[in-house]
Amino acid sequence: MTGDFLHLQGDEVLLAIRVQPRSSRNELAGAIGPELKVRIAAPPVDDAANEEVLRFLARTLGCPRNQLRLAHGRASRHKRVGIRGFSVDQVRQKLGAVG
Repeated sequence: MTGDFLHLQGDEVLLAIRVQPRSSRNELAGAIGPELKVRIAAPPVDDAANEEVLRFLARTLGCPRNQLRLAHGRASRHKRVGIRGFSVDQVRQKLGAVG
């Protein structure tokens, strides 16, 4: 997986994603420019897709959900997720192993 969707900001890694809600399943769909495309089965209603994105990424990274936060883009398909407890290289490796 290539792309410049990971950045270090303070004590967390910021992951730039583009969310496609109402997909048939949750999956990483590769890099699209400066973002990682994430397909999510949940609809974008009542914050369901945002919560599912964070749960899916926590499972993918093998970390507790509380290490992730939605840093930007609550009402947008373009989001930034803050990830604590990992280096940029560790996140890149875990995402690359899945994608």
